[in-house]
Amino acid sequence: MDKRQGIEQLNALRGRWVAYEVAANVLIAAAIGALCFVVFGWEWALALFAISLLVLLYIGRPWKISQQKVAALLNLYYPQLEESCNLVLKPYSELNLLETLQLAKVEAVLQALNDTPKQVTKHLRQAGLCLMVMLAVSFAIAKSGILSHSAPGTSPNNPVADNVKQVPEKVLPQIASQSLEIIPPAYTGRARREQNRFTLNVEEGSAVKWTIQTNIAVRQLSLIFNEMDVLRLSANSNHTGFTAQKIISKPGFYQVSIDGKLSDLYQIEVIKDNPPVIRIITPKPYTFIDGGEKPQVNISTQLTDDYGISNALVMATVAKGSGEAVKFKEYKIPFDQSFAAHSAKYDLKKLIDLKKLGMEPGDELYFFIQATDNHNQQSRTDAYTVSIQDTAALFSMNGMVNGVDFKPEFFRSERQIILDAERLLKEKDTISAQAFKDRSNDLGTDQKLLRLRYGKFLGEESESDIGAAAGNDVLNNPADFSNINKIMDVYTDKHDNAEDAGFFEPNQKEQLKATLTEMWNAELHLRLYKPQDALPFAYKALRLLKDLQQKSRSYVAKSSFKPPPLKMEKRLSGELKKIIEPDVHYTIKPAEVQFATLKNSVAVLEQLKTGAEINASSFHTLQLAAQELSSKAAAQPGMYLASVSAMHRILAAPKQAQVTDIARVEKAIQQTLQTAKALPNASSTQPDMGLSQQYYKNLNK
Repeated sequence: MDKRQGIEQLNALRGRWVAYEVAANVLIAAAIGALCFVVFGWEWALALFAISLLVLLYIGRPWKISQQKVAALLNLYYPQLEESCNLVLKPYSELNLLETLQLAKVEAVLQALNDTPKQVTKHLRQAGLCLMVMLAVSFAIAKSGILSHSAPGTSPNNPVADNVKQVPEKVLPQIASQSLEIIPPAYTGRARREQNRFTLNVEEGSAVKWTIQTNIAVRQLSLIFNEMDVLRLSANSNHTGFTAQKIISKPGFYQVSIDGKLSDLYQIEVIKDNPPVIRIITPKPYTFIDGGEKPQVNISTQLTDDYGISNALVMATVAKGSGEAVKFKEYKIPFDQSFAAHSAKYDLKKLIDLKKLGMEPGDELYFFIQATDNHNQQSRTDAYTVSIQDTAALFSMNGMVNGVDFKPEFFRSERQIILDAERLLKEKDTISAQAFKDRSNDLGTDQKLLRLRYGKFLGEESESDIGAAAGNDVLNNPADFSNINKIMDVYTDKHDNAEDAGFFEPNQKEQLKATLTEMWNAELHLRLYKPQDALPFAYKALRLLKDLQQKSRSYVAKSSFKPPPLKMEKRLSGELKKIIEPDVHYTIKPAEVQFATLKNSVAVLEQLKTGAEINASSFHTLQLAAQELSSKAAAQPGMYLASVSAMHRILAAPKQAQVTDIARVEKAIQQTLQTAKALPNASSTQPDMGLSQQYYKNLNK
């Protein structure tokens, strides 16, 4: 073997390696395309396959596998080459005597190699496994029916089902072709479409135009809706082409009648237009604006509709005053976003400045959002309330005068802190910075003392006791090593539990804890020389204190009743002519009469299962049952239409009735039958020959 043959051996292995890498990229791209075919269809699958293959080839670049890389791979997998495979690539003129002898040995080993290293086929095997897994996943998705492709000529907005999943229809033999043009209402924004099936699935209020061609001339062709309404089609001069148009607004079924011959029942499904759906994200149903906070409310809402929204407003009502002097004023506040696009979804935000609505402390704002869709259907949310804190009521001292609403001294300390903080803010520009900080820090100290005072109601200790020594000196005596009483005296608190101190109700304790939290926050900002930021927390603490004070009292408000004036001429006369007892009549069918026809038809159907002949009365029972099932199918065609068709086949040939048709009708009758409501009746007792009556009579003696 000469050196040329050794190089050819390396080139052959390099060629196989490049081919395997390219094949692996093709298999991976095919796996991606298979999944895309199930989700989007074959056009997208081909495009994604080509793009994936180009990207994989660009990343891997298998054509750049060099002879040196092949030689290094052979040295790694075959120890008998003694890591000398690179000598094959070296020119003869550059080899010394030792390298020439080693080259002869390497060439002999290369000639004896018949297998391919596993590293060469590694990527190909992995790509094949990936393709098998992806094909299995695609097959499972296709069988599960989670995704479906749109039929040719349809768009995702059209409610036309996939032709692959549609059950083939049975048409009359006289019909050569049929075409149905569906024109949705203009407010839906959907384009008109055509189909060659009689089964309809249309939007509510759509206009449907039937164009039917027959292979022979017929006298009359009509459509029968719900076995009642008849629509005659207009014929051409040859009586082979017929057209008609009808507005579909209710679900049901219909048949095609050609010279008295009826077709199968075709289903009509109507897609209802739902009113807009409004979801308010912010604010909460009840919002309270404390003193010191900005009097504004930020409304964030989301509107969705089937076909589009044409307008939305915030309907607001401002309530001013109290009692009989309350006044209301209504506002219609539009959103800043335009609804000209009539989109099906909007995310809206509106910032309402309460001052611009003329609201003052103590006033309330009631608002709800009203949306209108393209079909002029309106929907509205519940009423939301925004209340501004009445600071004048918080500072009211009326209770100190009349004695009814008495307020102890510690309920007015928080009020004094608020007044001092507001006075400090007004005098900020007239005093020095150090004086401002000192006064703010003093207010923080007052807030701390007030907080500790309220903390006593919850059994809290003073802050000076926190971290105090436990006094373990009493345990230094070895004689008291196991004295449990002394250990308990040192490490336990002899006072009541903090959670149970004061004998407060649980809701009062929770509100008192919330009050202490607000005082903590107010004290923090006062210590940081920020009295403006401390005011909202102080106002909220004061409001919670007033609510807590009022909850500790129970009283009954005095109410008055003004009766209607009496006619003295009829007083004590005993005349009852115009006093008439109500007389209400109800007609309730007995339980055995309700659904009697359907119940009797089940017995007739059981006779047909045995092959027995039925008489005229039983046949009439089946006809009445068919009418009741037809009325059910007019309202719910998807559930009862198949059973109505089966009943028609049974009525057409009772002797040749199929067992499957009978079972289908019986199942529909079982769905229709409902449990009759129990009627009031007298309680019946077992006959006892009058012994019980005699027993009770003797007890009265």
